[in-house]
Amino acid sequence: MKHHSKDILIYGKHPVSLAIQNPRRKIKEIYATRQALNEIELPKGIIPKPADNRLLENMVGREAVHQGIVAVCEALPNADLNQILCDLQDADRAMMVVLDQVSDPRNIGAILRSAVAFGASAVIIPQDGSPQETGTIAKSASGALDLIPLVRVANLARTLDTLKKADFWCVGLDGYARDMIGKSKLPKRCVLVMGAEDGMRDLTKKSCDMLVKLPMNPAIESLNVSIATAVAMYEWMR
Repeated sequence: MKHHSKDILIYGKHPVSLAIQNPRRKIKEIYATRQALNEIELPKGIIPKPADNRLLENMVGREAVHQGIVAVCEALPNADLNQILCDLQDADRAMMVVLDQVSDPRNIGAILRSAVAFGASAVIIPQDGSPQETGTIAKSASGALDLIPLVRVANLARTLDTLKKADFWCVGLDGYARDMIGKSKLPKRCVLVMGAEDGMRDLTKKSCDMLVKLPMNPAIESLNVSIATAVAMYEWMR
């Protein structure tokens, strides 16, 4: 059972179902217990390999909640930002998230999940300094990787300029900003720009149209980036 080092292991009934339904996702093999196969519908072309819990635990680790099914997949091809902007050209309301220097795959997975929940059109990350697609991102995203485009870009500042030219306002979240989020309504076509624990890089900050901060108890210095992003997306959706 040797897999390519770039293969992604997606596990759990819901994430595997979404991976199967995603036409952009190439599935190589599926390992499943008999019980799991009774509860999930596989496309005709896929013949699952029988597995027991011990085999699945060897594949994904004992702590993983695999629910009796593991899919061996290729990483998704990079989503095309130009195509996304083309699709959103006439949208009255649209929101995207840009992550600067967010390197923890669990945070990226959680942000993808919230992004689906709050109606974001894409999550954008830099090619350098961001983790490649992994089982950890897939697990934290709980299926969201197959529901929302994750776009990797070579140059974040240039990408923010492209977004601005496409009629999006870039709103950066910065703990030192003067204005509180929610003080005035967020733009209808909005890009929320989030930094990691150390905040955004200066060049990214300069590329934003406006900077806002979350209202917080001063005893807490900063929120985890995935929670802060969810709060900001909720504020836009409201």
